Amino acid sequence: MTGQRVRGRPRWAIFLGLASIVVVADQLAKAWLVSILAPGERLRVVGDLLRLVNSQNSGALFGLFKDQALPFGIVSIGVVGLIVWYHGSSGRNPLLSVALGLLLGGALGNMIDRLRLGYVVDFVDAGVGDLRWYTFNVADAAISGAILLLILVALRPAKGSAGPAARPDAQTPLDG
Repeated sequence: MTGQRVRGRPRWAIFLGLASIVVVADQLAKAWLVSILAPGERLRVVGDLLRLVNSQNSGALFGLFKDQALPFGIVSIGVVGLIVWYHGSSGRNPLLSVALGLLLGGALGNMIDRLRLGYVVDFVDAGVGDLRWYTFNVADAAISGAILLLILVALRPAKGSAGPAARPDAQTPLDG
């Protein structure tokens, strides 16, 4: 076994470990919710600020493209493959492994619902009065967190790079 393979294992452990945690947490939360609430039923957790609701989303993000669970389920399989491929071909950035692990777990959690049930179970309903955010689930929260981390990774300079402002030979657009 080469030393490079051993060094790559922790990032795969982070990636697959987080993805597994997200999938298990997502599926357990959905199973619990479905066991206590009928479709459309609501339960107040923190007054009107936070409620649980058994919502069946047959579309995509924010309920767009209703009744397209099978096509989205099939597309999800391709997305999962792309996430795994990208992680394998990317560098050794542990923050990227965290982001992609969250993304993979979220994609898998919702894909399981789409292929098994024909819809995604959403259950967190947050807002004030009639001002409500879209109902979401653990997988959606993981995907949102992953997107924020991916933005952070993209904005951070590469390790060992001082960035353009720190290099004396760097030109800015105003330098001409």
